Amino acid sequence: MTQTSNDNRHQPVLAHLLELRKRFIYSIIIFALLTAACYPFAETIFQFLLQPLGDLLQEKKLERKLIYTGLSEAFITYLKISLFSGFFLSFPFIASQIWFFIAPGLYKDEKKILRAILVATPVLFIAGIIFAYKFIFPAAYGFFLSFETPGTGGSLPIQLEPRVAEYLSFVMKLLLAFGVSFELPVLISVCASVGLIHSSTLIKYWRIAIVIIFAIAAIVTPPDILSMIGLAVPLVALYGLSILMVKLIERRKNVKEADPCST
Repeated sequence: MTQTSNDNRHQPVLAHLLELRKRFIYSIIIFALLTAACYPFAETIFQFLLQPLGDLLQEKKLERKLIYTGLSEAFITYLKISLFSGFFLSFPFIASQIWFFIAPGLYKDEKKILRAILVATPVLFIAGIIFAYKFIFPAAYGFFLSFETPGTGGSLPIQLEPRVAEYLSFVMKLLLAFGVSFELPVLISVCASVGLIHSSTLIKYWRIAIVIIFAIAAIVTPPDILSMIGLAVPLVALYGLSILMVKLIERRKNVKEADPCST
């Protein structure tokens, strides 16, 4: 009897592990296929990432070029672009696999919260990337180009000729910083859903939150004031949006507690 009871207890755990392995394998396969599919377009994607700098150079009537100093630098750069693009394109599929694995064990309200999170996460991430590409890149490039000197009066000119790998690293860091930072409402909403944080706390400590936001923006962005402010200001606005979302979550919880049959 004891042996049978232990076997029955282990079977659900084994089934969950097998299901998790299946979802993980599916995600890896899709990620690998999309990464391989993106590699032939890596140069095109890189040119797209170069476009803001190219537009600024054209506006200033400057002729500049990107260089690579290592034999494998360009290849590795294109490989990184393929990996990043593959992950970006496969993220909705990976998120759906997470949903399929977790959903059977959730209650109805928990499913609604998780579904909303899965929808909001890529939307906010893409919004952060678009904001960085459209507004922050031109401002940051203009700031760095302002340090060029023509080299008149016998002095040597100082011109920008970035390496391919350094430029990609700069762009990826900025895109990820803005994409991840724009997930602030999702993070706060999740904490509110499980009761870890309340709207009154967010309102009470808003000054401290703003200081923390500016400190994080200074750490994750390149060392220029424009990028830091460009990240901090939207995050402050998202913090205000998060307070409204937490209030809605709390109102829904209060309605459910008052009338459990209403949801």
